[in-house]
Amino acid sequence: MTLIVVSNRVVRPRADAPIDGGLAAALLPAVSLSGAIWVGSSGRTRSHLPSEKEGFAQVEALGAGAVATVDFPADHYRGYYEGFANSGLWPVLHSRTDLIRATEEDYHSYRAINTFMAKALLRFARSDALFWIHDYHFMGLGAELRRHGIRRPIGFFLHTPFPARNVLLSLPHHRDLISAMLSYDFIGFQTDEDRDNFADYAQHELHQRMVGDSVMTAHGPTKLASCPIGIDAKAFSERATRAATRPEVSRLRTSLQGGKLVIGVDRLDYSKGLAHRFRAFDRMLQIEPELKRAVSLLQIAVPSRGQIDCYRRLQDEIAALVGEISGRHGEVDWTPIRYLNKGFAQSILAGFYRTARVGLVTPLHDGMNLVAKEYVAAQNPLDPGVLVLSQFAGAARQLEAALLVNPHDVDALARTIALALAMSGDERRERWAAMMRELEASSLERWFADFVKTLRGCECLPVESPRRAMLSRQIDGTAQSY
Repeated sequence: MTLIVVSNRVVRPRADAPIDGGLAAALLPAVSLSGAIWVGSSGRTRSHLPSEKEGFAQVEALGAGAVATVDFPADHYRGYYEGFANSGLWPVLHSRTDLIRATEEDYHSYRAINTFMAKALLRFARSDALFWIHDYHFMGLGAELRRHGIRRPIGFFLHTPFPARNVLLSLPHHRDLISAMLSYDFIGFQTDEDRDNFADYAQHELHQRMVGDSVMTAHGPTKLASCPIGIDAKAFSERATRAATRPEVSRLRTSLQGGKLVIGVDRLDYSKGLAHRFRAFDRMLQIEPELKRAVSLLQIAVPSRGQIDCYRRLQDEIAALVGEISGRHGEVDWTPIRYLNKGFAQSILAGFYRTARVGLVTPLHDGMNLVAKEYVAAQNPLDPGVLVLSQFAGAARQLEAALLVNPHDVDALARTIALALAMSGDERRERWAAMMRELEASSLERWFADFVKTLRGCECLPVESPRRAMLSRQIDGTAQSY
């Protein structure tokens, strides 16, 4: 079996280099151990259209596997990435329809890049190949692979939430795009709710019939499943233990001067609820004034998608809010919020997590949120910290021993942070142990193996037929040959 893993971004292991995003952090160890070939964007574009062969800028070893990067055509990249993917799909998937800014040309470019990637993947179309496509950048890639003659099983995993039907209806070309997704043999989601939302759309908008957990289309079944992504908890725990001697971690501990630390680690994105989080911390200091100088919030917020207007506005809004709160509560030798707009390697982050008494993971909507799981895994079993977790993160379905919160209720969130800071050692250890059992039972290795096993089971299904081929030719003629 040759497993081809596809995502927009790929990473390579480099000592002390930050890893941007949960998808990359999860796929890196899984691919390097499994022997898969990981294909994605090189981050470069070409003004002239590269052929399938020269489009691969580099193929290199990645542990037992390999990573291959592709230069995308410049004419379509901006419309694909900044346009439809991140100004159309991303806001809809996170139920922010007010932020949709995608044009007809953006969708055309999105499908064009999916077509280009399909052509590039033909290089790996061996007789034993399985294709596993990741995330919202490539929802249409399965249909393009079918159009180009791929008969092997193709799976898709969505790392974001999948919205309710009435929300998805706001997306331009929603019917065409979701119809294209039914070319996949297997689609995995983070939660049962995400899976059920997709099934509801397929039934009521596309008028497809469900049989068990499969959507029955004219070309055969598309199996749907909830398969939440995990982490390697043991490896992350060991990383946190080693990180104790890192100079960055030692400096952080020294700077606290015996005080407690609350930590948040996120990309700078409107889905993460940073403004709500900061207002709650501000409110906590107002209602619990004895906590001033006794606790600090370290927020690491890595900028992303800075070319998109709403992200630039968000960065300005958050920076202004931090300044306002620090101006209200700060002292010459104490800052309530330490706000950093840069990334850190996981070998350092693990030590930061272990130092923090409270992990604050409060997104307004999130597919899973692996930071929550990493924070738990990093804790000292004898003196663990407390996870405060949004009920709207996928991780909340698994980590029920966390302190679950509604991030929109700022006063309740403020009280919960204070509760976490005051929690007894016995209760902290009990909650931590329950969450660690869940992490070990739903590991990254198990997630990866179970998905591939299910995808391999699709080999015995009729993945192509004359009716399927006809459907592939009919899917929106928007994506031409590029």
